[in-house]
Amino acid sequence: MSAQPVEFPVRPTPDEAYALMVAGNARFAAGSPARPNQDDARRVQLVAGQEPFAAVLGCADSRVPAEIVFDQGLGDLFVCRTAGPIVDFAVLGSIEFAITQLHVPLVVVMGHESCGALKAAAETASGQLEPSGSVRDLVERVLPITLQAQREGGTKEEQLNRAIGYNVVRVINLLIERSPAIADAVADGSVKLVGAVYELEDGRARFL
Repeated sequence: MSAQPVEFPVRPTPDEAYALMVAGNARFAAGSPARPNQDDARRVQLVAGQEPFAAVLGCADSRVPAEIVFDQGLGDLFVCRTAGPIVDFAVLGSIEFAITQLHVPLVVVMGHESCGALKAAAETASGQLEPSGSVRDLVERVLPITLQAQREGGTKEEQLNRAIGYNVVRVINLLIERSPAIADAVADGSVKLVGAVYELEDGRARFL
C-alpha cells in the first residue's frame, strides 16, 4: 500500500508546524512513515532555495536522526546536532539564522534516552571517568544539570532520565537568554520553542 501524501501549509504558523512534527513522529513510531518530499522532483525544486517549516536542535547520536524520527523530507527541517545537545556560538548562530533568515516558526530542542553525553557527565561526577580534550568541555557544559538530578536522588537510571529532561529545558532557556533575536521572536509569537525527549525503543518523541 502506498503512503498517503502529506499536506504542508504554504507558511505554517507555530502551532501548525508543531502539529506537523507531532503527526510525523506518530507515523514513524507506528511503523507507517509517509516519507514525504524525498523524490527527485523535490531535490530539483530545492536548488532555488529552502523554506524549512521547523528547526531542530538535537543530539548527534546516530540513533536520533530528526528527519527520520519526524518523518520529514528534503528541505523540511533545519537541523543542528551536537552531543547533548548543548548551546555554543555555532548553535546560537545557526538557530538565529533559521529564525531570522529562513523564518521558521518552530524550534524543537530534543534530547533522548540513554544519552552518552549525560552518562559521561554522571560518571565524571562520581569519579568513574576523567574526560580529556574537547570532550571535557562538552561534559562540563552538562555537569551542573547532572549534579542537580543526582541531588534529587533515585536510581542511576532515574537520575539520568531526569537530567536528560532538565537539559532540554536548560537549552531552551539558554537559547532565549543568550540571543536577543530568538527572545524577540518568541516574545512576539512568531516562533515557538518546544522541548522533547526521544524514546529509543518505541520511537516516540515525548514533548515536554
